[in-house]
Amino acid sequence: MTEVMTGAQAIVQCIRNENVRHVFCVPGESYLDILDAMYGLPDLQLISTRHEGGAAFAAEAYAKATGNVSVAMATRGVGATNLSIGIHTAYQDSTPMVVFLGQVKSKFREREGFQEIDLDRFFQHICKWTVEIRDVERIPELVQRAFRVAQSGRPGPVVVSVPEDILKQTAEMRFAGKPARTRPKPIEEELNQCLNMIQQAERPLIISGGGVLLNINIFNVQYIPEELLKFADSLSVPVLASFRRHDVFPNDHQLYLGHLGIGTFDGIVEHVKQADLIIALGTRLSEITTQSYSLIKPEHKLIHCDIEADIIGRVYSPDLALIGDMKATLQALNVLIKEKHIQAGSWKDWAEGRREVYEQITSLEQITTEDDEIEVKEIIRVLQDNLPKDAILTNDAGNFSAWLHSYYQFTKPKTYIGPTSGAMGYGFPAAVGAKFAHPDRVVVSLSGDGGFMMTMSELETAVRFNLPIIAIVFNNNMYGTIRMHQEKHFPYRVIGTDLGNPDFVKLAESMGAYGLRVTKNEEFQDCLQAALNYDKGPSVIEVVCSPEKISVRSTIQQLRKTAKV
Repeated sequence: MTEVMTGAQAIVQCIRNENVRHVFCVPGESYLDILDAMYGLPDLQLISTRHEGGAAFAAEAYAKATGNVSVAMATRGVGATNLSIGIHTAYQDSTPMVVFLGQVKSKFREREGFQEIDLDRFFQHICKWTVEIRDVERIPELVQRAFRVAQSGRPGPVVVSVPEDILKQTAEMRFAGKPARTRPKPIEEELNQCLNMIQQAERPLIISGGGVLLNINIFNVQYIPEELLKFADSLSVPVLASFRRHDVFPNDHQLYLGHLGIGTFDGIVEHVKQADLIIALGTRLSEITTQSYSLIKPEHKLIHCDIEADIIGRVYSPDLALIGDMKATLQALNVLIKEKHIQAGSWKDWAEGRREVYEQITSLEQITTEDDEIEVKEIIRVLQDNLPKDAILTNDAGNFSAWLHSYYQFTKPKTYIGPTSGAMGYGFPAAVGAKFAHPDRVVVSLSGDGGFMMTMSELETAVRFNLPIIAIVFNNNMYGTIRMHQEKHFPYRVIGTDLGNPDFVKLAESMGAYGLRVTKNEEFQDCLQAALNYDKGPSVIEVVCSPEKISVRSTIQQLRKTAKV
């Protein structure tokens, strides 16, 4: 297909050709031509946010929620650097995202023009590919390549910068068709070796990451938790979720053993310690998942399967490396299991015993307290009992998240969205992106007061677009996670972590949202129900928490007593 159009029009056409339906941005003068090219298009909605960081977080979460590539835009240096936190999040989370950045005019480049930054150099280490388009005729070629790179192999962000003058130029544009789809998988010999190693094991254990949650390709999205479920069920091999991949396996399944993350209970860490074979599927075995790279020992046998060869052996040298698309690999393994009538080994009793440990640790029996202070575990219980099973929960970084991670049961795929990058301010903008992705589903964000205040301006975005999101803010008047580490290493020497906060109810109301406050456990259910029934826009529920209850396992006083100084 060829057509004469401007550079800006060509970029928009490429976006539409990828079936992108929402674009997140803060408008800027360096790419006004792209915005104008989007004017009046019925199939493409522009979401203008209040900060580039909010736009990037929303776009990143949108991609997680849909499984499709997302698009964010910002203006040259100042807008681009504000947006960079979301690009880093997409990179760490393996999220497909294409970012368009306006750039200073070509003749002003390398003169320190207004707001000029070498965007290629700035972003190249936190994304899959960067490119500055200097020839208008190459826009279709390079933009289509950007979308292809973002979605191929291990997905991730791609940054495309375009000088302002290139957007205005006109040329005959040639748009290519979709590239051929590939779905690599290990050879049969390697698959057989994998199954032989499992059969020879006494206590095999799967650690499942985001690569198993979904498989993204150029044409569509293939959800593959069912393939993992079939594989685990066939062999009775228990499953752990890697950091912030809670919904990769149904948490109520008898083979699910919990989540490897920050503050993981010792009983769950013990699952890995007792295992003799680790089957790592679609996970890079990150610092957090492996508890600071300490969890997997030389005595463990390790099978590591990932679509990116570079991931395998980066941290741990596996006994068997399987390079392949996770859907294709698991499908092939399931075929072999059926053909060869392979059954579970002697580890079934061990798996059942570890499940009992997990159930004891994560029990959500109703909690009563001697005082009137909030018990966050009880808040999670009420959420579990009252939210629909397909509700999407987004969460910020912060110590409050440990309660969600430890106790909430995710039973359906695509119901959890959180940043493996640990970026504060993520939770609420992520909920905005998720709600645009799934307007028919309940979306709840969980944030601490510190994280929420970083991006709370996006509350106005949610009001403007009438998005009935529920934002739960756990307010303990401090940067809780940092305070926790501070008390561990420098007890009593509090500096920089105390915060002052607005009246969150009045703040919500001033921005056109519904504001509620919870000071006792028994108040939360009524407030949650009121928010679920409110359909005129977002709701903010402030949960007033005791600063003393600093984590799932410790109080500040307990930390001070055990601090290593």
